[in-house]
Amino acid sequence: MKFLVISDLHGNLEVLDKMDDLFKKADAVLFAGDFAKFEHEETGLPALEKLCAKHEQIFSVLGNCDNPDFISETEKRDVSVQGGLVMSAGLAFAGSGGGSKFTGTTPNERSDEDLVSDFSIITNQGDQEWNNLIAIMHNPPKDTKCDTIPGGIHVGSQLLREFIEKYKPLAVITGHIHESAGIDIIGSTTVINPGALTEGKYAWLEAEKSGDNWCVKSATLESL
Repeated sequence: MKFLVISDLHGNLEVLDKMDDLFKKADAVLFAGDFAKFEHEETGLPALEKLCAKHEQIFSVLGNCDNPDFISETEKRDVSVQGGLVMSAGLAFAGSGGGSKFTGTTPNERSDEDLVSDFSIITNQGDQEWNNLIAIMHNPPKDTKCDTIPGGIHVGSQLLREFIEKYKPLAVITGHIHESAGIDIIGSTTVINPGALTEGKYAWLEAEKSGDNWCVKSATLESL
């Protein structure tokens, strides 16, 4: 399967219209949150509606700029995997929304414990590995190429990293840190921060089944 990987749209409707050919090439779209522009929560709904018009299969979570109540809009359109588990084509999709508590100036800042609690549907099923899981988390895991701010400081979540190390998902899609677009590995898990879509950045993820297991065939960072 070929996935178009995006995050941090921040209300930029124009950029979506530049991507029609990309949407056509994707089997599904993975969106790691921030429909809304910073301090403009009202831009979230037009962004969601525009995105939903571009592809029939989208898996998404909320970002720190999205009001927590906005999840009802994503659930209404059947694109949310936040706090849930969705099966499709032999793959599992689950998600964690919002960002770590930091500035206090965005509406969806949460504790590490709250962020990882969105994956309770996974953790409550025991300690088995989840080779077929694609985990979407707006807040990146700690100590990767995907969570670094200027000065080389890692600002990701330690508990989300521990979740990845324990359950070994096939891939993790993240965002939030605009300046830290990157692809990294935690154990056997591919971690992708595509960069901010509002800046024209996105990524591709290709996954295929080999025998009884899924594997990542390729992962690339791109820009418009």
